[in-house]
Amino acid sequence: MRKLKLIWDFRGPDATKIAAHHEIHLKEYIKIKKLELNITGVEVINDMHTVAFMVVVEHQMKPIRDALKPHRGQIYEP
Repeated sequence: MRKLKLIWDFRGPDATKIAAHHEIHLKEYIKIKKLELNITGVEVINDMHTVAFMVVVEHQMKPIRDALKPHRGQIYEP
């Protein structure tokens, strides 16, 4: 069962604050949809770029991708 990391990029001086807020909405979505995984997070790339992410099981990816429109994705490696 492959896991995929869906990623939303935020840029600018408020990127970290916005990404943290976005993660709240990702957690709400996971709870509402009762998804198998509950892995989310925020990663600061630099002072002007932060990402919010959500990890999903590969077979669930397409409907989640279509609903939440991440900017990109990659294979999840913990």
